[in-house]
Amino acid sequence: MKYSLSIFSALVSLNLFVWYWVVAGAPDSALNLYFLKSGEGDSELAVLPGGVKVLIDGGPSSATLAPLGNTISPTDRYLDVVLLSHPQLDHFGGLIPILERYKIGLFVWNGESSLDSAWKDLVGLLNNRGTRAVVLKKGDAVRYKESRLEVLAPSDAALSANPNDDSMIVRLSSGGVKALFTGDATASLEQSLVAGGGINADILKVSHHGSKTSSITPFLESVLPRVAVIEVGKNTYGHPAPAAVQRLAAIGASVYRTDQNGTVHIRASDGLFAVSTSDGH
Repeated sequence: MKYSLSIFSALVSLNLFVWYWVVAGAPDSALNLYFLKSGEGDSELAVLPGGVKVLIDGGPSSATLAPLGNTISPTDRYLDVVLLSHPQLDHFGGLIPILERYKIGLFVWNGESSLDSAWKDLVGLLNNRGTRAVVLKKGDAVRYKESRLEVLAPSDAALSANPNDDSMIVRLSSGGVKALFTGDATASLEQSLVAGGGINADILKVSHHGSKTSSITPFLESVLPRVAVIEVGKNTYGHPAPAAVQRLAAIGASVYRTDQNGTVHIRASDGLFAVSTSDGH
């Protein structure tokens, strides 16, 4: 009897687990943004209304796998779009183990390559999997139903000595809100975005982990975000710089940091959004 009861209990537990993910994994009518705690690097997941998943950058290493896996069903091994802002290891290193675990519908990047040996591994995986890859530039956009991901930079002519200045800058409009993803944009790229106009957003992924050379006041005043997220881990660069954090506070943004708050989750619908973090703060 005890043996039978144990089997019954196990089956009930399994059934509840399956039904939890059937319900939790059902398409949500809201936009869900996750700024993943991946160490000193960038990785963001946008789950659009209807369930399409867009991953922007992959962080520096396999450390991204756990927070990514915590945001979607463990049985879901498909990402519709993976977008790489620029080919530096702290943005693409984690894409290698992600590609080994997940099937990718479309890979988007700025067209530049890296001399890092890990870049060859990433390109090899994309080729072996037969993943479709496209280069997008300023003026291009990816659309799904009412959601739109527009590319604000770089332009066709952009090719800088500093790869950070060629970061793909994208703005997502979905759920009645706008979120701006800035890669490792430096002050010069931010200034060019200001000159181009139309960069306002409710949510800002802070440039270059809160570097002192980014988040200049004219840029922040043009974006005027209500929420700003700094993706940062243990580092020797002084990220985030106190001056950058002060400039964010000065424009009235609520500032979150993945090293202190863990993964930051923003759920948006009809122009309203709520913020929660993996550590509860």
